Amino acid sequence: MTKQSTSHLFMIEPESFYVNEQTAFTNHYQKEATDETPQVIAEKALNEFHNLKNKIEDSGITVTSLRGSKDCPDHIFPNWFITFEDKTMQIFSMMAPNRRKEKKLSMIEFLTNTYELTNDMSHLEEKEIFLESTSSMVFDRVNRIVYAGISPRTNAVQLIIWCRHNNYELVLFETESHTGSPIYHTDVLMYVGTEIIGICFDVITEEHRDYVKEKVSKYHDVVELSPEQIEKFCGNAIEAKNKNDELFLILSTTAYKALNEEQIEKLLKSYSDIIHSDIPTIEKYGGGSARCMLTELF
Repeated sequence: MTKQSTSHLFMIEPESFYVNEQTAFTNHYQKEATDETPQVIAEKALNEFHNLKNKIEDSGITVTSLRGSKDCPDHIFPNWFITFEDKTMQIFSMMAPNRRKEKKLSMIEFLTNTYELTNDMSHLEEKEIFLESTSSMVFDRVNRIVYAGISPRTNAVQLIIWCRHNNYELVLFETESHTGSPIYHTDVLMYVGTEIIGICFDVITEEHRDYVKEKVSKYHDVVELSPEQIEKFCGNAIEAKNKNDELFLILSTTAYKALNEEQIEKLLKSYSDIIHSDIPTIEKYGGGSARCMLTELF
């Protein structure tokens, strides 16, 4: 039986962390460095990484982590590969040149000890065709649906090709962020759990909104998020389970504090608990949150 979530998560411990100028054009959630030195920013990010990792492990969820590289400011966000229950994996194309470097041979070799590499789409980078794995595509694995918002990092044609080849239904839509530009990654505005989908409909363009509402409501209860909550990373969450098969939702403390009581009450009907940790430095300078830091190992 196909499972929506896993009990094993993958993280990359940052060797360096700073504002990635190569992603700033498309990521409207990352901020410029202010009066903090690069060393201070990196130290804070490392502490935040360990605090989140420890909280996840304290709940009985397994975490495998590898050490990142100094030449990869966004190594902390391991969203360049996907694993599947049949013990296969795929590698995806990344827009920023310094993000392409994140696909270290040593990491790929580590992963291929467990997973068969069936598709490496890195060659698409030369054609300016980008599809950034679990950030571009939000998976309903049980019902074989991919939700995806078109953006410079999420190519619509490649999405259609990928879903056709992998036997997934594609729910494709357009979005508009608080800046008026497309939201750079789909996992900023939504997540899919076993029983729950959290999503912000208001950032989906009006012509696609009803279509997406119909699709997400077919198999799941829906927790509606506001555009203001998206800016607080409430959509950047991930479901995982522990060794006792208890389900948890993982997000940042910034996101947790932005949820209202009704939303938390609804979530706790589906989850044993909500795991949250404070990662303000990573959110501020990286423009990503808890889900971006975690990749499922099935």
